[in-house]
Amino acid sequence: MDAPKQGADALFILLGGIMVLAMHAGFAFLELGTVRKKNQVNALVKILVDFSVSTIAYFAVGYGVAYGTHFFIGADVLAQKNGYDLVKFFFLLTFAAAIPAIISGGIAERAKFWPQLIATAVIVGLVYPFFEGIAWNGHFGVQAWIEATTGAAFHDFAGSVVVHAVGGWIALPAVLLLGARANRYRKDGAISAHPPSNIPFLALGAWILIVGWFGFNVMSAQTLDKISGLVAVNSLMAMVGGTLAALLAGRNDPGFVHNGPLAGLVAVCAGSDVMHPLGALVVGAVAGLLFVRLFTLTQNRWKIDDVLGVWPLHGLCGTWGGIAAGLFGQHALGGLGGVSLGAQLLGTALGVGWALLGGAVVYGALKATLGLRLDAESEHDGADLTIHKISATPEREVSW
Repeated sequence: MDAPKQGADALFILLGGIMVLAMHAGFAFLELGTVRKKNQVNALVKILVDFSVSTIAYFAVGYGVAYGTHFFIGADVLAQKNGYDLVKFFFLLTFAAAIPAIISGGIAERAKFWPQLIATAVIVGLVYPFFEGIAWNGHFGVQAWIEATTGAAFHDFAGSVVVHAVGGWIALPAVLLLGARANRYRKDGAISAHPPSNIPFLALGAWILIVGWFGFNVMSAQTLDKISGLVAVNSLMAMVGGTLAALLAGRNDPGFVHNGPLAGLVAVCAGSDVMHPLGALVVGAVAGLLFVRLFTLTQNRWKIDDVLGVWPLHGLCGTWGGIAAGLFGQHALGGLGGVSLGAQLLGTALGVGWALLGGAVVYGALKATLGLRLDAESEHDGADLTIHKISATPEREVSW
């Protein structure tokens, strides 16, 4: 590899890492705008600290689990190829750290702070990279078996399943083990409404995520020579499809309108490099509709208090995206081919099963030992005052 290409590739993937790092601000403001005012500070702190814990866990353990390498060598070796291996780690870390950021929205307003950080370390260090290594690094011969069985390997270009479905399905056991927020579902059968506390911040979070997502998807090529404008336009079309479908299905609700594009982007990640733009538009629209319908069902009929709807948004739309790559990536539907519906079903099912198991074990163990939930008084007062000793907008100055 010549020096200019080395430098260009290092810069390319570094910029991708920076764009996905910025998405974590989107996660923070999306959660901040959705939760009640007494939990806004906690939302901001959780995302930043979870990212920091994720960095240590992925650097020390997780990256090695996924890719069989480590960084406990001299800086002279690490600096080779313009430090490309290091910035590749940085890029993939931002994906790994999205897992606890996703989970955070589901367990908001009633989860203890420190047990969640322990969960973050275990999930980013072991649970997530185990499946990442299977899907993206061929571990244990699973991809070879899928290819021999179906004629194609499991295809997940930018993580509909590896990142989003895994994050959403890990979150589901955590939400169920925590239980609903106090008085959310009342004894008389009524449901207490907890509308978003700040629509502008919710919208800001959504927009930051949307913009950063083009780094998430396009830079998944990982080297400059593999960049594809098809990925960019497919991401755009899926985002638009998700927005319009959520607008119609959600009857102009701004919460749905701003989560719709995220649903579309979650779904298009897997096949964004092989679909036709019109196929991506359909995939995104289905995802937007899926999110609205399933968010409503989980909250109102099934009484699962998933605060930001991370299981419908990431878990179900990510699952749909994994399957959709096997449909809309086919030549018959305008795609580039090279994908198999059977492979997509097998790989997606494996990711969902592993995530459910991992989430149940990690959060089940924490519930049995340290406990997951704030006590009733702390939950009533809010995580901001209970954990951080300050509210987002103090009403008066305090003299010491």
